[in-house]
Amino acid sequence: MSTLLDRRYLRMALIWSENSYCQRRQVGALIVKDKMIISDGYNGTPSGFPNVCEEDNVTYPYVLHAEANAITKIARSGNNSDGATLYVTDSPCIECAKLIIQAGIKRVVYSREYRLTDGIDLLRRAGIQVEYIPIDHKQ
Repeated sequence: MSTLLDRRYLRMALIWSENSYCQRRQVGALIVKDKMIISDGYNGTPSGFPNVCEEDNVTYPYVLHAEANAITKIARSGNNSDGATLYVTDSPCIECAKLIIQAGIKRVVYSREYRLTDGIDLLRRAGIQVEYIPIDHKQ
């Protein structure tokens, strides 16, 4: 059951995605715990790499996903994500789903579906609450 707050956090993740230099798809993520944003991320290159994500419409394999960036930021902070909610503009891939499970995140809310569902399937298999709430990505 979505709430007004869920939609607000998704819109914030969408705005955060605008920080990405990726051309094919810009993705944003927020990790929220106890109604506080404890981490954020967007897809892009690792620190020290040029801010170029793809060539000839093919994404470089070293580009980090928004979820991975948000989760690794927590590892470098004093926070932890046990029991948190991840708000992400796009449904997580299988690799990010594994990170989400290991990070102790208990709920994932996303607003745009991807053609592959293996990440979402894995999250559900792990008992993580997953919710799809479409929002306008053309703002």
